Amino acid sequence: MSRLRNLGKLRSLISGILIGALAVVIAGDCADAQPRELAIGEQPGVVPSPRDEQLSAAYQRQAVFYRTNEPLGTIIVDVVYRYLYFVNESGRAIRYGIGVGRAGFEWQGLLRVSRKAEWPDWSPSPEVLRRQPQLPRSMRGGPGNPFGARALYLGPDYMIHGTNQPQTIGNVVFAGCYRMTNADITDLYGRVGVGTKVVVRQRPTL
Repeated sequence: MSRLRNLGKLRSLISGILIGALAVVIAGDCADAQPRELAIGEQPGVVPSPRDEQLSAAYQRQAVFYRTNEPLGTIIVDVVYRYLYFVNESGRAIRYGIGVGRAGFEWQGLLRVSRKAEWPDWSPSPEVLRRQPQLPRSMRGGPGNPFGARALYLGPDYMIHGTNQPQTIGNVVFAGCYRMTNADITDLYGRVGVGTKVVVRQRPTL
């Protein structure tokens, strides 16, 4: 009988440890889904190394199963989890990790690619200049440009672009639009044309 009681206590202890561990994992996942703003300013002229641009597995470009009613060729921006999906066949999409500017949390709905540019010029916004008044007022496109290798313009207010700060992928920064590594934006740039439908979602997809 004593052995049975001890065995019961041991099972309860193991069960408690497993439940606690599961709670930590779930809490970690939920915390990671929340906007985390990085206090990172713009760094024009800084060229990331290939090692800098190696993303964690969660944000590396990959083909995934993706359920959506949107037509093939649509771009879907998931602001909550910081992913961009390019719908390339029924039930599947190419998923990219993105970084989101704080302004990206102000709007959701439908946009379209209005213009494309290779190695776009960069000019800091008034908000960026208030925080970093020492920045140049403009920079020609090229390596080290904060807009990176490619840009997809979504009307006058938003854009999807590359970045010279790949460490911001998967996070929120104080300013800017939707940013991707230069390799990823170059890949996406080659898949879409002017007029491509872009859907921005601010809430998790169930």
